[in-house]
Amino acid sequence: MLWTTFCRRGASSLRTPLGYSKSRSLFQTHPSRFPRTARVQSGRLPDGHDTIPSFRTQVAKTEGVSSFSARLEKPSIRKQLEFFLGVSLLAYVGAAALTESETKYWKQKLVTVSSMFQLRPPSTDEMRRARYMELGGQLKETLNHLKDETSTWPGTLRNVFLATYVRCAQTYLDWTEGRRLCFHIACVNAAVFLAWKVPRLRSFMWKSFAHDPLSGRAYTLLTSVFSHKSFLHLIANNMALCSFGSAATTYFYFQQRNNPDALPEATSIWHFLAFFLSAGMFSGLASHVVSTKIIFPRLVARASTQASIRASPAASAIARSNNVATAVSQQEILPSLGASGAVYAAVTLSALAFPDAEVRLLFPPFFPIPITTGVGGIILLDIVGVIRGWKLFDHYAHLGGAAFGALYYYYGSSWWNSARRLEAHSWS
Repeated sequence: MLWTTFCRRGASSLRTPLGYSKSRSLFQTHPSRFPRTARVQSGRLPDGHDTIPSFRTQVAKTEGVSSFSARLEKPSIRKQLEFFLGVSLLAYVGAAALTESETKYWKQKLVTVSSMFQLRPPSTDEMRRARYMELGGQLKETLNHLKDETSTWPGTLRNVFLATYVRCAQTYLDWTEGRRLCFHIACVNAAVFLAWKVPRLRSFMWKSFAHDPLSGRAYTLLTSVFSHKSFLHLIANNMALCSFGSAATTYFYFQQRNNPDALPEATSIWHFLAFFLSAGMFSGLASHVVSTKIIFPRLVARASTQASIRASPAASAIARSNNVATAVSQQEILPSLGASGAVYAAVTLSALAFPDAEVRLLFPPFFPIPITTGVGGIILLDIVGVIRGWKLFDHYAHLGGAAFGALYYYYGSSWWNSARRLEAHSWS
């Protein structure tokens, strides 16, 4: 870098009677300019002269260019933090509004079905059973419609088609509402994955569906949650999401049902959707903060020691230094994408909510293990990845998601109940 090296064309001016000086200050490299008895105090010359300018400052003034550190744009976290807080707040306000709307709808509908509910409001379990029965009726109506549409088909083909639909519809109906929601999220993830496979969309996907901490964009904290570039990444995250997302939604349901101070609600899917979006953005924000405030300054310092000035103008030297930092940053700070952070939040929340549960991993050991052991193991693996500098996964995002899940286990219920009460008050 300019202030750690010397220019070849000015090397002759840095000679002393004993050869080249190791110092980087022009004053120190010309000891014969002042008497031996002259003393410099507080960085000032004798006779009241100004402070000795550094070699970097003199080159910048003579060449009319700014220094490397001044030219290098420093990434910030303010815009990303504001985006996370704003979108998370909107997500929870919207989730509370939708939950309140559905709850009022089912309360009014059940009153018309049974006079019993005119004496008391329906409970959370009664509204959920009513939603289940309505979904079953909708699937049955779809079956009758398909029967009419396929009446002219060959008998064998029609029977196979209808039997397949019945099996899929029954499986969908038997799922918990959390698993059904996670299935819809997985379909969105699959659609974004297919967009990655379109060559004409590749540059757009890198720009809009992968979060680059050095790009300055904030909205990719949200879009990158639904983005998966490899098929294995997509399958692993979707399978984990459908499993642990269902468990997290069930926990939200138990919290509302068993808490006497909580408001009854017909569904917990909007609560989980707000949790999923916030957890995904929080994990991306955690990775962004580490990349811009810890890793990036280290890379700039490394580039500063590697940069050198050769027989070329200072402006070209500064440009080369800038390119060194940019190249190193692009190698070390990679764009992140995927729902892994949100999945980690659901996994951690499920482990804290159901500590006696067991899980079966997709990798060895394949036999069932306690969920607390499994979650502790993968978190420990990410900590080792951070220490060792592994680049295969975004370990900071994983740990950020796990931290969000743990915090939400302890404080999420009170936050959600406050949002519900505010929304219920606005509806009354």
